[in-house]
Amino acid sequence: MALAAVGVRVLCALRRPVPLGRVPVHVPVAVAARRCVSGDSGGAGALPPGGYRVWQERAARDPAAFWAEVARDALLWERPFHTARGAGPPAAVRWFLGGRLNVSAGCKAVITYNQGIRGGRIIELKMTVDEAVKSCPNIKHVFVAQRTDNKVQMGDHDIPLDEEMAKAASVCAPESMDSEDMLFMLYTSGSTGKPKGIVHSQAGYLLYAALTHKYVFDYQQGDVFGCVADIGWITGHSYVVYGPLCNGATSVLFESTPVYPDPGRYWEMVERLKINQFYGAPTAIRLLLNYGEEWVKKYDRSSLKTLGSVGEPINNEAWHWFYHVVGEGRCTLVDTWWQTETGGICIAPRPSEEQAEIIPAMAMRPFFGIVPVLMDENGKVIEGNDVSGALCIAHPWPGMARTIYGDHQRFVDAYFKAYPGYYFTGDGAYRTEKGYYQITGRVDDVINISGHRLGTAEIEDAMADHPEVPETAVIGYPHKIKGEGAFAFVVLKEQTDNTDRIKEELKTIVASKIAKYAVPDHILVVKRLPKTRSGKIMRRLLRKVVTDQSSNIGDVTTLDDPGVIKEILDAYQKYKEKNSS
Repeated sequence: MALAAVGVRVLCALRRPVPLGRVPVHVPVAVAARRCVSGDSGGAGALPPGGYRVWQERAARDPAAFWAEVARDALLWERPFHTARGAGPPAAVRWFLGGRLNVSAGCKAVITYNQGIRGGRIIELKMTVDEAVKSCPNIKHVFVAQRTDNKVQMGDHDIPLDEEMAKAASVCAPESMDSEDMLFMLYTSGSTGKPKGIVHSQAGYLLYAALTHKYVFDYQQGDVFGCVADIGWITGHSYVVYGPLCNGATSVLFESTPVYPDPGRYWEMVERLKINQFYGAPTAIRLLLNYGEEWVKKYDRSSLKTLGSVGEPINNEAWHWFYHVVGEGRCTLVDTWWQTETGGICIAPRPSEEQAEIIPAMAMRPFFGIVPVLMDENGKVIEGNDVSGALCIAHPWPGMARTIYGDHQRFVDAYFKAYPGYYFTGDGAYRTEKGYYQITGRVDDVINISGHRLGTAEIEDAMADHPEVPETAVIGYPHKIKGEGAFAFVVLKEQTDNTDRIKEELKTIVASKIAKYAVPDHILVVKRLPKTRSGKIMRRLLRKVVTDQSSNIGDVTTLDDPGVIKEILDAYQKYKEKNSS
């Protein structure tokens, strides 16, 4: 397989190591287009030649020339590109025209397991693939590896992978592809519930994933990089597979959950595999915080150099626990902001100048070539610092998505229509007095309470200060008098009969930290929140529950466990009955 030619090691985060001969089945046949952006460099965030500020200024001043130089140095081209950036509006920009290379996985075959295992549960992967292949006429073969000893139905397309691997040569020359050929399509849930097939291209995406992996996490040759995201999501694509493998990294594949078989799972893995960079979701960190420090301190974490959070803004309590307890106050902690559509990290504390400050729970600095702007409600750019607005990006960059599969107009409408000429992220942000960026949450998660515009993330962050409340999700709902009101779903560290006391304390905290008008009208205690496998809370579903639209709940296939919806609906129904009586 191509992995053998690239010389990449992949570690599997299993309690019982997989025989080396079977390692390649855990990842797509990947990344022969590697010259490697890595090399020996030190300092804050693996400073590039000339330093952070020099690169940032060059990338902003002449994006095409900057990316052309970086691409020639970072990737191995079978045929050089003749034009770094094509002409046209941002929604139609193409990169590295005329170039050919190979990232590798033409979609004529699928590699899968007979079954998967997640948190002790059997996941019927083969059955899922069987259903998907019915709609994919280009797929000619499905290679099936054995993760469990259970037998599964094998059809005409299906080939046992171990048997085929035994016959095959260790090296397979990859097919040369055009820079702008589709690399992969990844579905993400839309705000309307209709999934969007986000399309990424070959060269631009690979370049951006590799550069951000190296410079944000200070990756050095020989490091073991541990991203515990689901490999099927964009974080897993960019920072388990493409970015690390393009840099020749040893990448850890994690298939379990943070608390299986116990809450020390992550840290046992760090000790056993000597992980240097650890990248995970704030949701998982908040969950583990509930179990105390002993599960962390039980294991040796001296190999760790960089910690990272991804998926949603991290609150202060979780940040400090991650930094002081897990990282022992000595590891750089990068709170990263990016999206499926951006292809890779856009704003993070690193890279930066040497010894530059890191502010807890803040993404802070744009990556090379990323020029953030804040827009007001009238579509005008907000100048200066200590201001808030809708977060847009002024210039295209190579890693950005190219389209929504089969619906380019939806792509234009979703990301370029609201603020013509700019990429609209859908998020709001605050630019501090020093010019740093703090993500305040989705713009559509802003509620208007009696004329006061307020981000639900602000209320959630305030409530997270309560020692007995590790997780919250706040949504807006129609209110006859105030226009909109706040409805809070909260998860408690321990089940208690004294929930009324906690609710009153939460209201007091919100009133004191924000204002009385921000206090939620309703607080509902639930066992857990609806999350995707990448850890994002699906507030859209909570809004459907509160507005009595549960019969039109929309797409729930991205949920880690769809059964959570019934739990919340039952809790909400009991809450309504109690209030009405």
